[in-house]
Amino acid sequence: MRIFRHALAAAMLLLAGTVAAQGFPSKPLRIIIGFPPGGAIDIIARTMAPKMSADLGQPVVVENRAGAGGVIGMQSVAKAEADGHTLFMGTMGNFSITPALVKDLPYSVQKDFAPVTQVASSGFVLYVNPKLPVKNVRELIAYAKANPQAVNFSSSGNGGLPHMAGEMFNAAAGLRMTHVPYKGSAPSVADVIGGQVQLTFEAVAIGLPHVRSEKLRALAVTDLQPMGVLPGVPTVAEALPGFNVKNWFGVAAPAGTAADRIARVQRSIALALRDADVAKTLAGLGVDPVADQPAQFAAYIRSESERWQKLISEAGIKAD
Repeated sequence: MRIFRHALAAAMLLLAGTVAAQGFPSKPLRIIIGFPPGGAIDIIARTMAPKMSADLGQPVVVENRAGAGGVIGMQSVAKAEADGHTLFMGTMGNFSITPALVKDLPYSVQKDFAPVTQVASSGFVLYVNPKLPVKNVRELIAYAKANPQAVNFSSSGNGGLPHMAGEMFNAAAGLRMTHVPYKGSAPSVADVIGGQVQLTFEAVAIGLPHVRSEKLRALAVTDLQPMGVLPGVPTVAEALPGFNVKNWFGVAAPAGTAADRIARVQRSIALALRDADVAKTLAGLGVDPVADQPAQFAAYIRSESERWQKLISEAGIKAD
């Protein structure tokens, strides 16, 4: 009888889960982004949303809750009902760098979120001022070592991926280039063009127009593979084996969201990423689709967090 009761209980749970899955989603889904409209993450989310809506049978609405580098938007999702209808789409910085830099966050990435899927990823580009007398990464390293006070790198702000990429380059190459933080990518790139700083690490979409107008030189890409939108531009890893810096975007739900609902959202995102219009948008941004499984994404977040925590500790990087 005990075995029978356990079997009956398990069957009832399975039935309840099936019924719940059949009723999901029962209302519009919200994808919260912690940044203003217009950035790559916003464009990707808004391109995916109508495809997901067609698949799920409910509207999928993208909401921008900008502030504190994504913390405000992420906090709102951490406190949301864990029913699968509220999701957070964030960057590698939100999931892996900010938690390593900021000790008093109002949430825990590991405890308060359930990973759904990594949506897409992209390497960064090492952009230099065209007047800098270097043609490749090896020449840059040699020049920076010979002129330690003459080479600075800019970033969109302390603790962001452009900053972290520069610090990783410093560590890998044995350099001590000075970091010059700005309030955003636009002024950072503008001062590389103007010659106030010599180089920066940035997203391909941000610097590509300036490369085409010859205001910037794309010296190398930080991914392990070259980028199709920058033919002939080598990888940093060719000069510094193993160097690999990627930005990535991922979706998570509040902790406690049912596994079947997470799986349903993951399938919808994967389907959207296979759509021709979405693929075209991602290609134009220099971004590759991923759509991995929740467990894979969770493991990736952990490994990335450990990697950046190590760099932050060794370099003594502090949050603003």
